[in-house]
Amino acid sequence: MSLLSDGFAGSAGPLLTPPLANVPLASVSIDLNKTVLLQMVIFAVLIVVLKPLLFDPILKVFALREERTEGERERARKLQLKAGDLLTRYEKELERINQAAAVERDKARAETAKLEAEILHEAREVTLKVEREGRERIQHEVTQMRTELQRQSASMAREIARRILGREVAG
Repeated sequence: MSLLSDGFAGSAGPLLTPPLANVPLASVSIDLNKTVLLQMVIFAVLIVVLKPLLFDPILKVFALREERTEGERERARKLQLKAGDLLTRYEKELERINQAAAVERDKARAETAKLEAEILHEAREVTLKVEREGRERIQHEVTQMRTELQRQSASMAREIARRILGREVAG
């Protein structure tokens, strides 16, 4: 006893029988009668009526939207190209300004180095002059002191001898 044909124990008929299991496939037929013809006429009338009232305006809206979208895309492309050109010009101008600034900076450094060299040269000259004048003054004072000491040496020697000997020394 199988479950498909007999069902469970005590049931009267098949449990899992499909509803069209006994109908042969070749016997399915489609009747073309007045309702199909009426539906086709209604469909054609709807197309004729709705085309100018609904489909054409919607298609115009879609076309206008597409046109505007393409126009905006083209405008965006042009703006991007313009922005790219502006950026390129900006970068070139910035590079030119940086080069000019570098030239000016180098000029300022050269002038500063030249001025520094001049100041150092003048300072050396002044230092050498002060040193030379100081040496000359010291040399002059030393010469004067020697002359004075030579002039006074004889009288000092007599004074020292007189004090040591306790009497007057002939000169």
